[in-house]
Order: sequence, then structure tokens, then C-alpha cells
Amino acid sequence: MYTEFYKFTGLPFQLTPDARFFFGSSGHNKAMAHLTYGLGQGEGFIIITGDIGAGKTTIVEHLLAQLDSRKYLAAKITNTQLGADDTLRMVASAFGIAQEGADKATLLRRFEAFLARIHEQGQRALLVIDECQNLSVPALEELRMLSNLQIKGRTPLQSFLLGQPQFRDTLASEELDQLRQRIIASYHLGPLSEAETRRYIEHRLTTVGWNGDPRLDPGVFAAVHRHAGGVPRKINTLCSRLLLFGFLEERHQLNEADTDEVARDLEQELTRVLSPKANGGARHASAPASAAPPAASPAYEELLSRMSVVESYVRSHDRTIRRVLQIAADYLEGRKL
Repeated sequence: MYTEFYKFTGLPFQLTPDARFFFGSSGHNKAMAHLTYGLGQGEGFIIITGDIGAGKTTIVEHLLAQLDSRKYLAAKITNTQLGADDTLRMVASAFGIAQEGADKATLLRRFEAFLARIHEQGQRALLVIDECQNLSVPALEELRMLSNLQIKGRTPLQSFLLGQPQFRDTLASEELDQLRQRIIASYHLGPLSEAETRRYIEHRLTTVGWNGDPRLDPGVFAAVHRHAGGVPRKINTLCSRLLLFGFLEERHQLNEADTDEVARDLEQELTRVLSPKANGGARHASAPASAAPPAASPAYEELLSRMSVVESYVRSHDRTIRRVLQIAADYLEGRKL
């Protein structure tokens, strides 16, 4: 909707990680430096942690986009609710290794043969594991064992572990002492500053051809930082809804008050989704009527964040329909002329 209205070439605030939109904030540049250093070491684990939506995946995607595919073969795992054996099978599947019906010993031999083959071709395998805070200790130990494989004195497999802050608590456990010794580089990614938030927004808009329409008052950037806390994914969600608001209101200039209004709408929608009434009205018998709803899990909050950006989830359905009908009528009228 708003992409055509503002003549963008694409969605500037999509939630799906895209290396085109990489923004080099102070924290993101430091994270990139740690990734590059770790990659240069050619072995072990590289750890990037950060809150939901901090940009961990985007940073790694940006790094991978710059690598020579003739030298590196990358695979990614996002489903991390796995046991040790399932982790091995998932790794094999990610690299395209046949694993159906094979026992663990056979699978390990196939994986080692795969690593030997790509080593002969002058390649190194890179394994990217997202949401690693969900991995069990046995699963992490399985990954450590894979990192021990060597071909002609070289380590052909290197792993990137991306996770939320609680993953650092998991790493601190006694059972993972050997894995900690194999961590080559580690960095925790924090939120953007207010100045970086403005540059981030302008960068993403410019990437899709923004030429100043809509015009954003300075207060917009301050309000976005205030409501989103400098977290890129929250910034994306709020800015996408702000542009949708501008489209519905046929506005070519947006201000701080508009941003606050859209942020309130988002907050109210989240409150309605989390309220007991929205969940069927059921209450625990011992819970007082005024009790606040329980806090959502990080995974649930992430789901809600993704849901909120869908353009059909609009502030006023009647106004949306009216606007679309007007566009259709104008088009048909133009055809008649």
C-alpha cells in the first residue's frame, strides 16, 4: 500500500533479515569486527548475543554476503529445539548430506567425508545457528564434538552461534567448559542510540528510493527511539505502521504527535492480545480481577512483533476500505478518460 503511495521500490522496514539494509552503528560495526576476526582464525565458535530484534541475524547475513562462495560454504539452522542426535541430523541436512535412516556413526562418517571433499575443493564450511539459547547442553556438546573434526591438520568447520542474552548463562555452566575454551570471538549487541536511530531510519528509507516523501519532522526520530528503545526490529515495526498511517491519512509530512499516536495504537493492540479477556476470558480462580496479565515469553513477544507489521492489521478497517475504493474509482475514472 504505502510503497506505491510514497513511490518506494520496496518495503523499507521489513522484518525479514536482508543484507541490503545493514546499518553500521557503533555496536554493529564492533560486532562485525569480532565476526571478521573470528572468521580469520579459521576454527572454533563465534558468539553474538543480543536482545530480540537487535540485528544479530542481519549482521551475519551481511558478513556472508561479502564472502567468496568459492572459499566458503555456509548453512543455517533456525530450529533449535533439538536433542543431541537431532542436532547432528539437522546439521547434516543443512549441508545437504543424506541422513534418512542412517545411525549416528554412519552420519558422522558421511559428515567427515563431506568436510574432506569441500576441503579438497579449497572451501571451508560455516555453520550459522540462530536462536541458540534454545539449545540444550547435550546439543551444544554435540556441536563442540563436530568442531573437533580435522582434515589434514586443518579444521574445516566453523560455527556462528546467535542467541538472546540468556545464552551467556548457559555458556557459563560447568558442563560447557570445553566449549568455552573453543570460543574465538564473542560480542553482545546493544540497542541503537537516539542519533543512530535517526540514521538507521533514514538509511533504510534511502535504500528503497526515499526522496524526502514523506517528510519526517525531527520529533519523529526522537519519538521512535523513545518508544522502540533503540531495538531495530521494534523500530521497523513502529516505522512501518507510521508509514501505513501516513498512507491512510494521505499525508506527506509526519510529526512526533503522529508517531506517538501510532505507538499508542500498537501498545493497545498488544494489551488486547495479552489480556485475559482476549484469551477467552478465563482467569485462575485465585487471581484477583485486577491482576495484570502474565508477562509474555520472548518467543511470544517476537511473534507479536512480527504480527504487528502485517499491513492488513490496520488502525481503522473502515478507513482502509474507503481509501482503497477511492483509489479504484480514480483508476477507473482515468481509464474512461
